[in-house]
Amino acid sequence: MRQPKEVLTTGEVAKICNVAPRTVSKWFDSGKLRGYRIPGSKDRRIPLDQLIRFMKAHSIPLDGLDTGQVRVLIAERDTDLGAALTTVLEKNPGFEVTLVRSAFEAGARSEAEGPQVMLVDVSIPGFNGRETVRSIRNIPSLRECALIAMVDRSGDVSAEGLRQQGFDDVLEKPFDSAAMMTAIDARLGSATAAGD
Repeated sequence: MRQPKEVLTTGEVAKICNVAPRTVSKWFDSGKLRGYRIPGSKDRRIPLDQLIRFMKAHSIPLDGLDTGQVRVLIAERDTDLGAALTTVLEKNPGFEVTLVRSAFEAGARSEAEGPQVMLVDVSIPGFNGRETVRSIRNIPSLRECALIAMVDRSGDVSAEGLRQQGFDDVLEKPFDSAAMMTAIDARLGSATAAGD
C-alpha cells in the first residue's frame, strides 16, 4: 500500500476538499484548520492528521483523501457489538472505521465515504440482501468494496444464501475478532490481487 503524504499544501487541501485555495487559507488563519507556516515564508502546511480531524468535524467526505488506511463501514444495530467491532479495528492504525445503525444510514455513508470493506448486520430493519448488493455494486467507487455479511448463527438466514445474493463473505455471530480480521484480510488480499 502506498504511503500518503504526511504534510499538505493549501493547494492540495483545496483539491481534496473541493474548495478554492483562498478558502483553505481562511480556515488556517482563523485557527479552524491547524498547521504551520514555513519559516521565512508565508506558505502554510497542513499535517494530514489535522486535515482528517477538520474534515470529520465539518462532515467533509474523506473520499478525496488517500489516508493510506483501509476504510471500513460497519452497519450494526446492536450498539454494544458495533462499539466492540469498532474498538477492535481502531486498535490497528491501518483502519479508519465508520459505525452506522440503520440500512438508510449505511447507504448514505457508504456513498459519501467510499469504504473498501463493509460489515453488514443482515438483521437491520429494512435490510434486503440482494438489493443491498445491487445498490453497492452500481456505485462505481464501491464496485470493489468487500461486502461481508454478519448473521446470527441461530437465525433463518443461511450463509450460503447470502453468498448467492452477492456477499463476498459471511461471519456467523457470535464470532471473535480474529475471524473478523481474517475475513477482512482475505477480501482485501483478493481485491488487491484482482487489481494487479
